[in-house]
Amino acid sequence: MKRTILLSVGFCSLGLGVIGVFIPLLPTTPFLLLSASCFLKSSARLYRRLIGHKVLGKYIENYLNHRAVSLRSKLVSVSLLWVTIGSTIVFFVDTWSVRCILGLVAIGVTIHLLRLRTLTAAMLASDESP
Repeated sequence: MKRTILLSVGFCSLGLGVIGVFIPLLPTTPFLLLSASCFLKSSARLYRRLIGHKVLGKYIENYLNHRAVSLRSKLVSVSLLWVTIGSTIVFFVDTWSVRCILGLVAIGVTIHLLRLRTLTAAMLASDESP
């Protein structure tokens, strides 16, 4: 049962991560990291295939090797977070306490995302050197 749930979450987040490569409003790296984590715990074969993928693997590899994400990923993630939570607060939630909690969550996640290291050209160059 646990394996089935992990595989389901892994494939769903993988799908969102792939869509995020093409749609600027959807962050790629967090979804791919979630997929990798789920596959690592449920299927070694799927984990290896994801990490070895020539396009998707670089997002995960950059985070695992450097604990860094691209500036674009940061900006898109923070923007999407605030658009989503902001519209929820304005249009869908009437209770002030829930609005405050959502605002605090958005602030906390924003701080976390902005504190992540930003991937630089020097980091990428160090991967290429022998």
